[in-house]
Amino acid sequence: MPPLLLASSSPYRRELLARLRLPFTCCSPDIDESRQPEEPAIELVQRLAREKALALADNHPNHLIIGSDQVAVLNGQILGKPHTFERALEQLSAARGASVTFLTGLALLNSRTGHCQVDCVPFTVHMRDLDQTSLERYLRAEQPYDCAGSFKAEGLGVSLFRSTEGSDATSLIGLPLIRLIDMLLAEGIAIP
Repeated sequence: MPPLLLASSSPYRRELLARLRLPFTCCSPDIDESRQPEEPAIELVQRLAREKALALADNHPNHLIIGSDQVAVLNGQILGKPHTFERALEQLSAARGASVTFLTGLALLNSRTGHCQVDCVPFTVHMRDLDQTSLERYLRAEQPYDCAGSFKAEGLGVSLFRSTEGSDATSLIGLPLIRLIDMLLAEGIAIP
């Protein structure tokens, strides 16, 4: 099996990939993650996932390199990582009683052959219509300021959900394992 490399410094993605029980290493790619003018969200995450994998290819020949990127979309607007309590509260307040769609771009690059598989896996969260006090209490408890959409689905953030909709719940956390397994199988990697 070619060495597997996760092009990410995300602890959430590392934890997810570890579920597959395959040996892998991590390396953070250095790319410009800016959105191109008028670039649709789906194209953005697919491009960034591909660019993250490609950025590591020269230094990691003969590897299978996994790139992933995610955005949250509310009412047609991309939500970034909030970074602050105030911005997170704005995002959660805007999402009350609404649906937030998470688009996760995924790329698997075989750096030996140059073959790159790319996809986007959507997952929608239908939010509860919670009051301001509940949202503030959640933010103080979990401090999800490094998460698109301002919550951690793998933690207490699930209390904000009314329901979810999608084919792969791991895509919500940032690495769609079901689709990744399909890609790995196409590269001849047996799982389990």
